[in-house]
Amino acid sequence: MKKILLIHIIIFCGYMGYSQLDCPRLLSPMNGDIDVAVDATISWNGIVGAPSYLISIGTTLGGTDIVNNQNVGNATSYQPPLGLPENTNIFVTITIFFFNAENIICATETFRTEDVTTPPACTTPRFPEAGATNVNSGTSISWNYAPTATGYRLSIGTTPGGTDILNNENIVGAPFYQPLVDLPLDDEIFVTIIPYNENGNASPSCEEYSFTTGALAMLPGCASLISPINGAINVPLSPLIEWTAVPEAVGYRVTIGTTPFNSNVLDNVTFTENRTVVVDFEPNLTFFIRIIPFNAAGEALGCTQQSFSTILGCGPYFNTTTGEFVDLKPEINIPDTVPFCINETQITVETEDTADGYRWFKLDQNDNETLLSSTDQVTLTEGGRYLYEAFNTISQSGSTIECVNSKTFNVTTSEVARNLSLKVTGQNGSIDIDVLHDGIGDYEYAIDDENGLYQASASFNNIDPGLHTFFVRDKNGCGTASIKFEQDISLEGFPKFFTPNGDGINDYWQIIPPPNNGEIQVRQIEIYNRYGNLIVQIDPSTRGWDGNFNGQPLPASDYWFKTISVKNKIIQGHFTLKR
Repeated sequence: MKKILLIHIIIFCGYMGYSQLDCPRLLSPMNGDIDVAVDATISWNGIVGAPSYLISIGTTLGGTDIVNNQNVGNATSYQPPLGLPENTNIFVTITIFFFNAENIICATETFRTEDVTTPPACTTPRFPEAGATNVNSGTSISWNYAPTATGYRLSIGTTPGGTDILNNENIVGAPFYQPLVDLPLDDEIFVTIIPYNENGNASPSCEEYSFTTGALAMLPGCASLISPINGAINVPLSPLIEWTAVPEAVGYRVTIGTTPFNSNVLDNVTFTENRTVVVDFEPNLTFFIRIIPFNAAGEALGCTQQSFSTILGCGPYFNTTTGEFVDLKPEINIPDTVPFCINETQITVETEDTADGYRWFKLDQNDNETLLSSTDQVTLTEGGRYLYEAFNTISQSGSTIECVNSKTFNVTTSEVARNLSLKVTGQNGSIDIDVLHDGIGDYEYAIDDENGLYQASASFNNIDPGLHTFFVRDKNGCGTASIKFEQDISLEGFPKFFTPNGDGINDYWQIIPPPNNGEIQVRQIEIYNRYGNLIVQIDPSTRGWDGNFNGQPLPASDYWFKTISVKNKIIQGHFTLKR
């Protein structure tokens, strides 16, 4: 039979009050930490709905003397490029940045850096590199930050160990030096950089390196974004990126990333023209771009990073008109599991949402997708893993995008319970019944009322004697099975104790026939000790058990019995052997 399963899915724009957006908290270092490394990376928890973050770092509350509102995109960590001052209270303020709304400035958190007690290590050159040739004689000299260094002593000469160009110059701040005059042409230049702090100079002595200059040449200048302009918002997802042409440049090296520190869109790609088309930017993100013109003399120096933000896309984003967050993706509530009853040949899963489109896929063991339907319903003929997608089509800034929400669900095989039986136990008039059955479904149980209160357990305790009906219902809707219980034997027919002492009274333990008709409704009786070991099996028609095992009397104790009735019902109980 064909079964229709309706899955009611409520679609709405997900709104979240502006005041409810949480602020991030520092994860490392945490607020109040001490002895933090001066070269630590600062990280915080990401916030759903936050398009970008700004970070400010200072040595006073609200201060920005170390970092001033640095945009880090959607990154949730930042390492100050010149480290942090030692033995100092550091104040960090994270701001949630919005493209089209007022930013949220979060509470400032603080930690204290370590007291550095050792000199810094040596550093390495950045530009020119060691061994470089034909370096423009008007070049600057830069090197990498040495952790814990507070300054650098720089010497430059035309001979090994020479200082005829610069003698032990103290450089504080950025690891960078621009010679006051051009370096000698076609000459080998020797450079020594010695980081230092209050504990002394880098030790052991830092190695000298050299590079060779070429003819004097004019370096190109930097380029600026034309389209989109620096700081633009709502940029289309497939924009033309264009920048100012630099007359001295023969090419441009372009890097684009979603944070100031990565290059996951373009990684130092060379262009000969001052434009390129980038296809399929992600929506609702800030992108950071660095354009470095170059020519035979080298690369432009000091070119700054620029940025722009793409269209809002599917969100969540802040709506300045309503003052709420908007999420244009449909919300889907398809269950994790859809049942497939084994007596059916197919089922149809149907959704009642109002999305613009739908897709249903069958997934194989490698998660490869096979499209089954592009409507609001799909017909399935087997169990397995499936993927459901609902999407809305949105037009923004001349582009059309799909706002998709999806979920993987399982189709599981189920069936009505089979081969029902009852296990009856108890003592002193109290009856406990366990419902036994076969089947691959997910079941629940009720007594005497098919529509009554169902329970997860198949055990029923303290049942009154008499006629009862037990129901086993498949939770997946494949059907309900039942079994009737009619008490054909009673625990009241079994003695609670016996005394095998040879006085002719209670010397044997045996079932007592009912007083009304005298018929014994038991086929066999088994007796066990308290460890579950079978002691004896007795026939209900004999005198019963005399308390012996292999001809030897057993000690006074409690013993258990199990009986099987003529209707194949089981009753268990216990009695006492007294001596």
